[in-house]
Amino acid sequence: MELINRKANFEYFFEETYQAGIVLSGTEIKSIRSGKVSFNDSYCLFHKGELFVQHLHIAEYSFGTYLNHNAIQERKLLLNKKELKKLASKINEKGYSIIPLKIFFSEKGLAKLEIGLGKGKKHHDKRNVIKERESDRDIKRKYGL
Repeated sequence: MELINRKANFEYFFEETYQAGIVLSGTEIKSIRSGKVSFNDSYCLFHKGELFVQHLHIAEYSFGTYLNHNAIQERKLLLNKKELKKLASKINEKGYSIIPLKIFFSEKGLAKLEIGLGKGKKHHDKRNVIKERESDRDIKRKYGL
């Protein structure tokens, strides 16, 4: 099961992607398994040399008790030191952002977050993407592909 941030590819050009572990509580993992995640306005930032994801909305678990988690809170991401240093140096350059792309489960059943290092698209780039998408759609309609 994958939960994908569809808006990210429209808003950013991605140069590199990384798979990061994510630190979660018990009810958070249950909400992710039921597919209740929203990527709206989520991003990653560094704090004291560690990478955190901000504004990733994981809905409260419906069968949770008083131990239920907060829907929006910062969550720590787990990466190698090499990867963290590389991302930290790229982030200092103008225009780069780290954006969550998708949440999925590894073969061992652990939740992973795929993050991408990207630059924001300009308005004319977005228009070109829309034009290409519409022309592909017209071709598929016309030739029945």
